[in-house]
Amino acid sequence: MMLQGSLLDLDDRLAFGALDGLRRTTLAHGAWVDHLPGWATGTTALFEELLGGVDWRADKRTMYDRVVEVPRLTRFYGEHEPLPHAALVQARDALSAHYRDELGEAFVTAGMCLYRDARDSVAWHGDREGRASSRDTMVAILSLGTARTLALRERDGGATRHRFSLGHGDLVVMGGSAQRTWDHAIPKASGSLGPRISVQYRTRGVR
Repeated sequence: MMLQGSLLDLDDRLAFGALDGLRRTTLAHGAWVDHLPGWATGTTALFEELLGGVDWRADKRTMYDRVVEVPRLTRFYGEHEPLPHAALVQARDALSAHYRDELGEAFVTAGMCLYRDARDSVAWHGDREGRASSRDTMVAILSLGTARTLALRERDGGATRHRFSLGHGDLVVMGGSAQRTWDHAIPKASGSLGPRISVQYRTRGVR
């Protein structure tokens, strides 16, 4: 699984742009989403290093009285665990600095998901474990690789209310009450798609 860098990164120098270009979408119930396409550039080499160098894990879960494989590979880096690439530290620190006044704390963990093809996905959910079950928080996601859709709907179900196409180097941040009052998903897609990696930065005590 390789990425066609010539099609995605016109400049092969890894860089993160200014965050003042973030566009905020206000949701109901005190939730919001910030979106910045192309925040990171020159990330093809980073993508390929993460794809081949991270010790990706195949998880399983119980569903309807049987054990099934989770349709994606994952890796979680705890608060004091070194990240697998210096660029991920740079991104985390830039996000912590930008959102410090609004968030009141730094991003300290990094969860990673590898969507290998169009069949890999994540079902509707909110990051509500730990403090996020009762307090507002933020989850910042750096997307690398093939574009996939991030869908959002209110927690009580119903139709998808918002969709964001997350491409190579794009950033999305879900904040306010988004994890408590909204659900998000990466749906399965049709056709043939290349791999995608998402890097999710969270605060202490949030999963």
